[in-house]
Amino acid sequence: MTDMNPTGNLRQGRRSNDDFGRAGAIFTPVRIGLVGATGLLGRRIIEISSEGDQVRIVGIARRETTLPKGARMEMFVAETDKWGEVLEAIVPRTLICALGTTWRKAGRDEDAFRAVDHDLVLDTAKAAVEAGVSNMVLISSAGADPRQKNFYLRVKGQVEQEVSKVGFKRLDILRPGLLKGSRENDLRPGEMLARLASPIVDPLMPNKWAMFRSVDADLVAEAALGLSLRKAAGRFTHDNEAMKRAAREWRTKQPDEGE
Repeated sequence: MTDMNPTGNLRQGRRSNDDFGRAGAIFTPVRIGLVGATGLLGRRIIEISSEGDQVRIVGIARRETTLPKGARMEMFVAETDKWGEVLEAIVPRTLICALGTTWRKAGRDEDAFRAVDHDLVLDTAKAAVEAGVSNMVLISSAGADPRQKNFYLRVKGQVEQEVSKVGFKRLDILRPGLLKGSRENDLRPGEMLARLASPIVDPLMPNKWAMFRSVDADLVAEAALGLSLRKAAGRFTHDNEAMKRAAREWRTKQPDEGE
């Protein structure tokens, strides 16, 4: 793990693995930046990418964190106003943004929630463009819309709209429904109940609400990784069905188990 102290100087620390690829590899894995590495999706992106050699994740976080077992990546720890300097140093092909808080963690304060899900996301996107990062994968939410009455979905829609104007060559916006997966040290009773009910509720949802159906975090993580490698320019939004296609594409590019 590599740390950046508050003055912006890099100092070498421990790494999650001895090097970034298998000995004798004949190609260099694609470097993918990741912010939001400590959440459900961030951790699954790390775990899934570590199973192969196609990409290497370079994470950026505000604090030290325990990496998933077997993680093959590098992590920089820095204050958020130094993230741009980290991005300039690593120059990833794509930045995956899985930043986000919850209404409970934000103390049910709109400004505190907006500071993470809008301000930090937008500031990081701007810093990435200034650092020369051409592509971004932004993980948002089903129903995101700047005109929404719901505060959460309105903020998500607003940040989508503003990140679209930052200047990425390619921007992929993922809009998953209810995420299914195990969160570490993050008990969310309401979400847990919704996940338990999802096998019954999902099939009963009318088509107009299909976007809110539950989706496995693994599938979203695979979609984010697959989309991070695409080259065509433009702005693309992906609902659950589109993410399933992107995830399948990612899986077809991975070597069979045991190779």
